[in-house]
Formats: sequence, C-alpha cells, structure tokens
Amino acid sequence: GLELQLSYTLRHQHPVEYTVPIQLPVINQVFGTSRAVKISPNSPVARLRPVSGKYMLGEVVAVRVPLLHLSNFQINDWPELSTKRYALMVLMLPSDSARQWHVHELELVEVVADQVAVALSHAAILEESMRARDLLMEQNVALDLARREAETAIRARNDFLAVMNHEMRTPMHAIIALSSLLQETELTPEQRLMVETILKSSNLLATLMNDVLDLSRLEDGSLQLELGTFNLHTLFREVLNLIKPIAVVKKLPITLNLAPDLPEFVVGDEKRLMQIILNIVGNAVKFSKQGSISVTALVTKSDTRAADFFVVPTGSHFYLRVKVKDSGAGINPQDIPKIFTKFAQTQSLATRSSGGSGLGLAISKRFVNLMEGNIWIESDGLGKGCTAIFDVKLGISERSNESKQSGIPKVPAIPRHSNFTGLKVLVMDENGVSRMVTKGLLVHLGCEVTTVSSNEECLRVVSHEHKVVFMDVCIPGVENYQISLRIHEKFTKQRHQRPLLVALS
Repeated sequence: GLELQLSYTLRHQHPVEYTVPIQLPVINQVFGTSRAVKISPNSPVARLRPVSGKYMLGEVVAVRVPLLHLSNFQINDWPELSTKRYALMVLMLPSDSARQWHVHELELVEVVADQVAVALSHAAILEESMRARDLLMEQNVALDLARREAETAIRARNDFLAVMNHEMRTPMHAIIALSSLLQETELTPEQRLMVETILKSSNLLATLMNDVLDLSRLEDGSLQLELGTFNLHTLFREVLNLIKPIAVVKKLPITLNLAPDLPEFVVGDEKRLMQIILNIVGNAVKFSKQGSISVTALVTKSDTRAADFFVVPTGSHFYLRVKVKDSGAGINPQDIPKIFTKFAQTQSLATRSSGGSGLGLAISKRFVNLMEGNIWIESDGLGKGCTAIFDVKLGISERSNESKQSGIPKVPAIPRHSNFTGLKVLVMDENGVSRMVTKGLLVHLGCEVTTVSSNEECLRVVSHEHKVVFMDVCIPGVENYQISLRIHEKFTKQRHQRPLLVALS
C-alpha cells in the first residue's frame, strides 16, 4: 500500500514497468476526486522513456479507477467504494502536438475509467471462478480416489465376510458336530476333558463368527428387521429353557416375571429379540457365581432414563421393557459408558476369566436401536450385581384381541424320542467333512446312511429303499430345484415310494 506499480506499452513495444511512491501530491489530488484531472507532463506518473530531439510534451490527464471486488458488491446497490482502493489511469496526447484536452473529452475519460473499473472487476471474478474451478477439479480427483479406495475396502470386506460365512463356518460346525459325537463314545477322563475343551472353544469361536457377521451387516445397513407375528410369552419361556441348563450347573435360580397386561401375540423380529434377551441373560449367568437372576417383562408407559428417547405409545404398538437383574460381579460405574463399545470388556476378574469377544452387547444395542428402543445398564459397583434394561417397540397383533387358543395353529406334536432305527437315508454333499458329519449324526440316530458327492451320483443311486434324501443346496452353479424335479420324475410310477427331500443349508 506504499507504492504504485505503473506500466505502459507504446506502439506494441515491450512494456515498461516502474514504481512511484503513493504519497505524491499529484496522486492524492487524482484520488481525491472522481473527475479527470490535468496533470503536469513532467510528473513522475507521466514519465516516458527519453524522447530524442527537442519536443514539447503533450498534455496529460489522470483519473482514478475504482478497484471493485466481488466481496464489495451489495444487493440492490452499487459496489461499495468506502475502502478507497483505486488504480490510476494516465492518458497523454502525442508529443509536439498542438492539441489540448477539451471538456467533453475529459467527460469521456471519466466514462472510460468507469468501464475499465467494471472490466477489471469482471476479470477478477473470472480469475476467482477459474481458481474455484481448479480447486473443484482437485477436490473431484481426491473424491474419486477416496471413492475407489472405499470401493476396494468394501470389496475386501465382502470377500472376507464371504470366506468367514462359508469357508470358516462350515469346518467350525463340523468340529462342533464331531466333538459332540465323540463325547458319546467311551473316553478316558483325560480324553473327555480334552473333547469338552475343544467343544467349548469351538462354540466360542462360532459365536464370534456369527457376531462379526451380524455386526458387519448392521454397520453397512444391509441387515433389516424381519417382522412377523409371534408369541411373546413363549419366546421368554424358550430363552429360559436354553439358559437353565447352564444356570443349573452353576446353581443359579432364574425367575421369570411377565406382567399381567403384557400382550401374548405381538408383531416384531422374533429372532433378533430372542438374540438380545439371550445375550443379556447369558451375560448375567456368565458373570454370576452365586445368588440368583430375575427376568422381568412389562409394558412401559414412559422412559425417564434416556434424554434422547421418548416412548410414544399408540393403538397399533407398545414398548416392551425387559429388566435382567443379577447378583454377580457387577460393573464399575465409570466402565458403564464403554460397555456397549465393540470389543470392549470391563477389567473385572470375572470378565477376564469368562471369555467372550466383547461384541454381544454392542450388537444388542444395534438391534435395540433398529427396534426404535434404548438399552442401558445400572450397577452400584464391583461385587454388587447389575441390572440390564432395554425398551423396544413392538406391534400389537390382531390375535391379542382373540381368544388365546384360537390364534394358535394346530401343529402335530413331535415325539421327543423318535425311533429312526433302520431308516434308510441318502446324503448328497460335495463337502467331504460335512458329508461325514451329517452321516455321523444320522448314524447316531440309528439310520442306515448312504453318501454321495454329486447330483449325478445322487440321481443314479437313489432308489425306493431310501425314505429321505438330504441335499446340499450350497453347491455353486447347480439348480437344486431341477435335480429335485428329476428325482420326482424317477418315481412317477411309484409315487408312494418317492423319498422325502430335505434341503441342507
């Protein structure tokens, strides 16, 4: 702001550039008015390169040119000029010329100065827009790179999940099944202990695989609730039947309290709700060495626990509240906020010695959120037990208004100890380990089992002696439905001898 950068070009010659101090009286004189001003030809701002010979210098006028910037433009107004930012335009008549500046020419110079001001502002806007375009292009390149990296990461994750879902879970289930069969044989105490350890470790690993798969589907948004009508009371009793064998071993009594106004038939995702309750009750059993566990289910009218969660019951749905209270290891109050974080575990001795991946509660929280609910834990500290509470939104089924028996479909009772001795079964599975596991389980039930490894072999071997055919449906590139039709066609004349077809996933 202390100097003026001056430049000029005459008759297409190379431009001449130099500077003059901005405090010169002539500059203050020109900047002080919007009119064109005549100035001395000998002024520094009118200096040209030396002219040969003795010529009389022509008259010179100077006028200020407002420097208009985009940020100075006001809506419905002229540009704001209070900043006093100007350029200087100098015009001179030819040397040794008798011409002089006339009044109308000075007015024309003032108009030209305004036009130059607008042209300079347009140039500034254009330059700014080009800079913005260049910046946008750089951002687009960066975004495109980030998108490609994200797509690569998604493909890698999907490949990993596909391997975990099939290639890892299949042999894990085989280990669990074979270990279970091995338990039924005569073993020394040391062998039995080893088999039980293998079985326990395999179950832990299988649970971790399922948790990771569920969590991945939750995080990428591909997991959706599967809504349907189910018996809520029966669900709670099934959870207790699953948990009780473990609790009995630890001598932990479990009590179930269902509120009188709790609807029997509801609409929701039965599998996910069962998974949540199993997880929380399972944790209560896992972290309790003595005492008791209580499970309470009721219809909640309001929620005072979470500020960001409000229960708004209507005629078509209600909020189920489940409380699971135990007298186990308890949790430090400062650890409670971390308890729903992935792979997070409290540092109590009970937690460290109990195993687990720290995914169960994180997944439960995601499921609860999908059901428009909230989950939290209350504890007074280590050794004082804790209470896990969650609310979820469920629909009210029309069956609730009917008699409780009328809505229950009549399903024939399945005998608890069915006799399969001598039943001839055909198993088709391309995976040799799975084939061996399935055969082992069926032989354990007393069946006579034939195994094949392909659909063609299955079609060739199957006969009227086989009462059941187990078919693997995970074989790539094979239409199992077509194979089923061909088996049906094979028994067109003897329909009563046609085997039952069972799909193995």
